[in-house]
Amino acid sequence: MNKYLSAIIFLSTILIMSFSLPISAEETDKTAQHIETKSITLDKKIKEHERFNEEKEAEAKTASASTEQVKRTVAVEATAYTAFCEGCSGKTYTGIDLRANPDQKVIAVDPNVIPLGSKVRVPGYGVAIAGDIGGDIEGNRIDVFLAEQGDALDFGRRQIEVEILES
Repeated sequence: MNKYLSAIIFLSTILIMSFSLPISAEETDKTAQHIETKSITLDKKIKEHERFNEEKEAEAKTASASTEQVKRTVAVEATAYTAFCEGCSGKTYTGIDLRANPDQKVIAVDPNVIPLGSKVRVPGYGVAIAGDIGGDIEGNRIDVFLAEQGDALDFGRRQIEVEILES
């Protein structure tokens, strides 16, 4: 009888455990899913926050650039040049060393159209200094400085409108 009682207790324990295991496994899965959902939600919020900050910074840059008053707009034919070509000195007419400052935004202008030293907003290039003149730059033409010769060649010839800004 004692053997039967032990067997019944043993089988009862197994039966109880078999009913309780799926429930605890489900609960474990639910907990893991809950943690994963919270993690995904947190990651999404972090990305939204980073994107929001990037958008705010871009808006601030645009706002600060647009606060500069436009003196006048000039339609020009734009080409590009580089300071890193054979025979190029790298120094502009106004003394800017483009080889030492390859990130400098400089344009070559006809001083009779755009005064040297002017700040000029060039679409797709940014705000540049009219700091150079070119042998072939006469009238409504500008030459945009690009550090890489390949980029200067790729720039081609474009008809654009530039804004001469108040200093």
